[in-house]
Amino acid sequence: MLDPKHVETLKEIVGKENVYSDKAHRIAYSYDATRTRFEPDAVVFPRNEEDVSRILVYCNHHGIVITPRGAGSGFTGGALPTNGGITLAMEKHMNRILEIDMENMVAVVQPGVVNMDLQRAVEELRLFYPPDPASEEYSTLGGNVSENAGGMRAAKYGITKDYVMALRAVRPNGDIIRAGKRTIKDVAGYNIAGILIASEGTLAVITEITVKLLPKPKFRKAYMGIFPSVDNAMNAVFRSLSGGANPVAMEFMDALVVQALKEKLGIELPEDAGALLIGDVDGNVIEEVDFQLEILEKSFKENGAQDFVIAHTDKERDTLWYARRNASPSITVFGSKKLNEDISVPRSMLPEALKRIYEIGERYNFKVPCFGHAGDGNIHVNVMVDGSDEKQLEEGHKAIEEIFELVVDMGGTLSGEHGIGTSKAPFMNIAFNEAELSLFKDIKHAFDPNNILNPGKMGLPGV
Repeated sequence: MLDPKHVETLKEIVGKENVYSDKAHRIAYSYDATRTRFEPDAVVFPRNEEDVSRILVYCNHHGIVITPRGAGSGFTGGALPTNGGITLAMEKHMNRILEIDMENMVAVVQPGVVNMDLQRAVEELRLFYPPDPASEEYSTLGGNVSENAGGMRAAKYGITKDYVMALRAVRPNGDIIRAGKRTIKDVAGYNIAGILIASEGTLAVITEITVKLLPKPKFRKAYMGIFPSVDNAMNAVFRSLSGGANPVAMEFMDALVVQALKEKLGIELPEDAGALLIGDVDGNVIEEVDFQLEILEKSFKENGAQDFVIAHTDKERDTLWYARRNASPSITVFGSKKLNEDISVPRSMLPEALKRIYEIGERYNFKVPCFGHAGDGNIHVNVMVDGSDEKQLEEGHKAIEEIFELVVDMGGTLSGEHGIGTSKAPFMNIAFNEAELSLFKDIKHAFDPNNILNPGKMGLPGV
């Protein structure tokens, strides 16, 4: 437990109304979407960048561990206080949109700004912030940057790292640094912003983010391709994209997900649908949108699509997207617990990757429904187990390890958007060799020699 004298000093730094060590706050900040719990010794709400700096100076001097936290919506334990200490919660005070610069098409925000709040604010000015993680209604920009969050629009527009132009951050010794500029080009010095993105709060505490904005497209339509098999759908993905299609999103659901949507939610889908591809296309002239749809329809049908449906209105679009939005909750028909991994492979490897993933599931006698962002090669693989059966859980984790090995052998990665945190840390040696892991440790030591910032994450040493 944290010595009470440290709690009192932290209250002097940020005000007693911004430091809590009571049981209720410790429980409230003890978990994330993994549902694993680790209680901090105290929760501290910094009011500004100066507070963050002073907190870090004090904690660094006294060896107090700090876990930065946004909304706690992560799926890999990145914001869990696994070593106790204090949780530095950014959402209460540091949650303002500081500037929307229409001339340079950038926005400057504090880390506690909710992703969707920024999207709505810039869209009122006919601008567009594309990164759209599934948690966009509540996840914060600081968390998005720390995990390099993706989303459904990544197929066309990319992910968080593609929009971060500059950061302000505080090092563990209290130094305030600026990384990057709001200029389009900047090749002066090391790319420190690039190192901080996806660092999961292990290197510095982000206090300000400058992001690139785009003009908001004027037109948008949704589509759905219905396929007899997963193989047909996966071939349609990379062949349509290499053939000139440029959809905003291309979301995939396999036969098991289709079955679950029918059984659990009563969603009407074709009886013989073996896989679905759902997405959007957009553009500034309607002819551009329709041309993209023509390319997709032709390519889908050349790769075995039974039907190609276009949504011409927002209501029709919502109907198509309803199935995709409910893919994750529906698959609980196959097991009480899902071991959900967000693997990513080169798009051309999708057919072979899914074929071999299903083979692993069959060998362990598990259902493995898959869905996700096929347009960028990022698939959510769900090994379904009985959560109360320890043997099944053990076997499920073995299956996951085999899937990771398969994916890495194919040139893929352990995570396309969820990050590493604690849940994937044991598998880092599958994806990286000794020299690479040693380099990660060297970078960590250069930023945080006393190891006070989020220790034990990403396969890095704990305390």
